[in-house]
Amino acid sequence: MLMPKKTKYRKVQRGTMKGLSKGCRTVDFGDFGLEAIEPAWVTAQQIEAIRVSMSRKLKKEGKFFIRLFPDKPVTKKPAETRMGKGKGNPELWVAVVKRGRVICEISGVTESRAREVFKTASSKLPLKTKFVKKITEQQSVVKEITNEGQTNEA
Repeated sequence: MLMPKKTKYRKVQRGTMKGLSKGCRTVDFGDFGLEAIEPAWVTAQQIEAIRVSMSRKLKKEGKFFIRLFPDKPVTKKPAETRMGKGKGNPELWVAVVKRGRVICEISGVTESRAREVFKTASSKLPLKTKFVKKITEQQSVVKEITNEGQTNEA
């Protein structure tokens, strides 16, 4: 399973998943991506399940990139333990996924094939996702021009 070799602190607080993802908002490595629509914790086991299902579906025809790493320890107290006596021990590792984060990417395959692979991968995740394409520089320039035209008219 994935987990960090070394961390600064052994136990961390739960934190919040409000707002949009700070990074990983665009498709950078591949041609197509899988973007998170809602926030969730994705465990190391779920990330491994995504990796296995994508590698089996793709066989040897394309390349995939997983842009998640479980760096947050989740603690649990033993069963049938009374309240108090401190925080439990780390049991599993999770990656915090906020809205708008690109979870994984694929390159070297057609769009229909990528959709098929991402459908199996998204079934392994505890959150809703959507299919996204890479935006080239030319497309982003066209979007900026059309946005400027709309703002001038208003």
